[in-house]
Amino acid sequence: MEINVTDANFETEVIEKSKTTPVLVDFWASWCGPCVNLKPTLQKLAKEFEGKFILAKAATDETPNATAKFGVMSIPAVKLFKDGKIVDEFVGAQPEATIKQWLEQKL
Repeated sequence: MEINVTDANFETEVIEKSKTTPVLVDFWASWCGPCVNLKPTLQKLAKEFEGKFILAKAATDETPNATAKFGVMSIPAVKLFKDGKIVDEFVGAQPEATIKQWLEQKL
């Protein structure tokens, strides 16, 4: 499952939903090359993990408050939320195998 989040729905779609299902938030921007490269990898893994987490795409231009609140300094920034809190994160495009192993450890 993939959703697009904004500052207006971040609390509902990420914080609240993470209390029942982990939410992987990808902070990205259309002008960011590594962000564009990472997107299909995250989408593929979301399908592979079949509902074990929700993939939330947060365009930094549309989520300035969330971007600031969660300390996003460079993108892509990927943060895993569980029970309303960040439990782990990584910055920069990573190889699929690395992300898959990271997800298996965290979910």
